[in-house]
Amino acid sequence: MLYPLNENQEIIRQAIRDFSASNILPYVRQWDEAQHFPIDVFRQLGSLGVMGMLVPEAYGGAGLGYQEYVTAIVELSKVDPSIGLSMAAHNSLCTNHILMFGNEAQKQKYLPLLASGEWLGAWGLTEPGSGSDAGNLKTVASRDGDSWTLNGSKTFITHGKSGDVLVVIARTGESGAKSNATAFVVERGTPGFSAGKKLDKLGMRASETTELVFENCRISDTQRLGEVGDGFHQALKILDGGRISIASLSIGTALGAYEAALAYAKEREQFGKPIAHFQGIAFKLADMYTQIQAATLLTYQAATAKDRGENVTLPSSVAKYHASETAVSVTGEAVQILGGYGFTKDYPVEKFYRDSKLCTIGEGTSEVQKMVISREILK
Repeated sequence: MLYPLNENQEIIRQAIRDFSASNILPYVRQWDEAQHFPIDVFRQLGSLGVMGMLVPEAYGGAGLGYQEYVTAIVELSKVDPSIGLSMAAHNSLCTNHILMFGNEAQKQKYLPLLASGEWLGAWGLTEPGSGSDAGNLKTVASRDGDSWTLNGSKTFITHGKSGDVLVVIARTGESGAKSNATAFVVERGTPGFSAGKKLDKLGMRASETTELVFENCRISDTQRLGEVGDGFHQALKILDGGRISIASLSIGTALGAYEAALAYAKEREQFGKPIAHFQGIAFKLADMYTQIQAATLLTYQAATAKDRGENVTLPSSVAKYHASETAVSVTGEAVQILGGYGFTKDYPVEKFYRDSKLCTIGEGTSEVQKMVISREILK
């Protein structure tokens, strides 16, 4: 880790490093090729306290802050970014949405199950026709007394099939109107709620991604999170924290590739000496290190602001934008340093390279981040 860690962070880092060496690293290639989602790993991570890091101890969580949370995601993602992605989606999206906007009964019911890893969480905002245009939802929730009926579909949903509980954002007002969406909690097995096809992806293949379908899915008003019409506002708040997660995922992905390339450059000899001794390679490594260091500092800066209760719209977008672009750049250079070997599955850098691209897309593309950043600095 390039960033100096406090005692809690160092304990977390070492615990996850030890866990990953035994329970993740030996299976990375197998899971990737089969697009297998290792759900048992997340049950085990729950027993380590990793699945409820931000949840207060009163609800069965670890009661930690974002700095510790960043450390955990980075360490997981250095080994397999797919695992880091799923851990982050569970914590910062579904679980955090219930923590931030659920009533006491909802928190008591769901948070202990999610924090322990007994239940896996999913979060549904994106639709086939509305990615970056997240305010233009077609999934509709219609009220009938004390019940709601959901109809529509979602896509690119992490844990859409295996998740035990979903927080879904649905339109409850006129299309295009402000405050026209509401958040709901829907449990797996609810009639009318089902998973669509599992998406066959370029990278992050061990993190399950599916479509969701709602066909006259009837739920009680007790499943509503917060006020009617507040769903999109809630989603934006959740994404502020979620972008810190993706920045952390990006750092871990970049670090995994950088460390593999550094080790290779020290061992691989050409013209009688290790290729690390050639300026062309040494300068690549210097640039990679510098980019990762900058991304790390930006991400911990955003995490510190989040722990202080400050508005993190700007720092989280800055961190996410820079870190995700860094992940793509660094993993690409790692492949270049390994040359032909970097293009094979016998070395880990090709997988880091494939995984990295998601970081510039998920939870707001790089283009959306630039929109957010420019809007904030021009206020």
